[in-house]
Amino acid sequence: MAASLPLAALADLPPVTTEMAVVFVLVAVTLVLFVTEALPLDVTAILVMVTLMVLQPWTDIGVAEGLSGFSNPATITVLAMLILSNGVSRSGVVQILGRWMSAFAGTNKHRQLASTILATGPASGFINNTPVVAILVPVISDLAHKGGTSPSKLLMPLSFASMLGGMLTLIGTSTNILASQTAERIGAERGVEALHAFSMFEFTHLGAIVLVVGAAYLMTIGYWLLPERVPPEDDYLAEYEMQDYLSEVIVQASSPLVGKTVSEAIDERRFDADVLQLVRGGERFIEPIGQKVIKPGDVLTIRTDRETLAAIADVDDLALTGAPETDPEMEPTTEEEQTLVELVIQSGSPLVGETLRSSSFRGRYDANVLAFRSRGETVRQRMDERKLRVGDTLLIQAPEDSIDRLSQSPDFILGHEPEEPDYRTEKIPYAVATIVGVVAAATLLPVNIVVSALAGVVAMVATGVLHPGELYESVDWNVIFLLAGVIPLGIALEQTGGAELLGALVAATGQFLPAVGVLWVFYVATSLITGVISNNASVVLMIPVAVEAALEVGANPFAFVLAVTFAASTAFMTPVGYQTNLFVYGPGGYKFGDYVRVGMPLQLLLSVVTVAGIAAFWPL
Repeated sequence: MAASLPLAALADLPPVTTEMAVVFVLVAVTLVLFVTEALPLDVTAILVMVTLMVLQPWTDIGVAEGLSGFSNPATITVLAMLILSNGVSRSGVVQILGRWMSAFAGTNKHRQLASTILATGPASGFINNTPVVAILVPVISDLAHKGGTSPSKLLMPLSFASMLGGMLTLIGTSTNILASQTAERIGAERGVEALHAFSMFEFTHLGAIVLVVGAAYLMTIGYWLLPERVPPEDDYLAEYEMQDYLSEVIVQASSPLVGKTVSEAIDERRFDADVLQLVRGGERFIEPIGQKVIKPGDVLTIRTDRETLAAIADVDDLALTGAPETDPEMEPTTEEEQTLVELVIQSGSPLVGETLRSSSFRGRYDANVLAFRSRGETVRQRMDERKLRVGDTLLIQAPEDSIDRLSQSPDFILGHEPEEPDYRTEKIPYAVATIVGVVAAATLLPVNIVVSALAGVVAMVATGVLHPGELYESVDWNVIFLLAGVIPLGIALEQTGGAELLGALVAATGQFLPAVGVLWVFYVATSLITGVISNNASVVLMIPVAVEAALEVGANPFAFVLAVTFAASTAFMTPVGYQTNLFVYGPGGYKFGDYVRVGMPLQLLLSVVTVAGIAAFWPL
């Protein structure tokens, strides 16, 4: 009799139609493209949107619905919140908070970790957590080095704490906003009263529990599991193991390089090498040095491997003198000289998808790239041939003025705070008041969050926190296009009956599991999917299926929406599951397995805590 239950459940499943099959294939192709990153995520999303409209007879997505993602309240709200977050960032309030925490922490490792979590978690509830991490990466890195702690011990907790804090309010993450709108739309279309948009503090009590439990884990087991990939000493040459890739040579009087410019010195088609600096008469010259004419006795610092160096020295009659082994040998103490610093490539940077050569990095930024980290791999050779990705960390050498320009660019996260940060501290009261006003209006007045957020954008400009031209720089357009592209895919999954079929399949487990067990299955499934694709994409795909499954087993669909939302917003197990994980990937020197080792136990712990909390606060 028991064995017949699955067969009976399968017999009740809706039939698979051609329309469902087309959408399932499209979903599968989308997942493959997201995982392989064959195309940038936002380009994949636009491709999905176009395909849905082209295949309208089967997807039931016309032009209006295909483009609805651009006008979706969730998309506009996320856009507005990104602008508001940038306003807070430019005021310097988060950086100042981080410095206060640094002063409190000192050299005590436990205080350093506690300060990192305390500075990040609560702030991420009211400012989009992605810019919070971008702001605090240099602050926490400096805190670690000054306190004699490996940055690896603090940067992953920084990212994790931002995700945990993002679940305190509706506006903590773009995922929450998207999930809220999706739940409201499905509830209206299906006539399900239990489904509604999230209020500002709808799940704050559960989010606070998750934050406390997560913080306790990070302070204990998590800290023990974290590796020390980056040495506590602030020495990039040692950290990137550059000893075998940097050399100094003297130009002999008989060298064919005499009379040539630095840019002509090395045939880059033949040799993988760069001239980083030139020393003449005790004076150092760095970028831009391409047009500087080489003279006998000049000392050139060259980036290349030992074998290539020997070949260059033989061809060009150069005398080997040694190699710089520590940062001070590449960083004279005289003012306005070059400096070494890490740059993390942000989402939306024009470098994404480009190579160092195609982007003309050296000429554009007056900076030399010595090495870079990409997805856990340190690249020191053939760098010009590698396409750059979000989260890649470049070790550069550049003059102080170039570093200052880079620190103000929204395309990068600087590994260290600039000596004289250009914050608008006089605008802090206006920035804070604007955020408080946005939250208060959405909470206390009959005003939709998208309206209060847009009003906040106007206030930011009117009070001078942001200049009009900075509005466009504030927006991560990759995120906006990603949202606009995947929202129609979720609609197609619903309208073709695909979500109903998948929900019924999962609901079949109800023959063996109680409703809370099915809820846990959705949490785990969403966590796994988010680990390999965008968190926003996983919400769009999983919420319709979760709602159908809840209705099939007679459970509270709102509880299932919350399970999917929390799981998608707290993706700890891979560096690609959440953008903040990518931001700390390079500066922390992490390997892919580090996220699995530290993140998996936390993910499992929170799967129990979150599901139990949902079942308690929103009875199934």
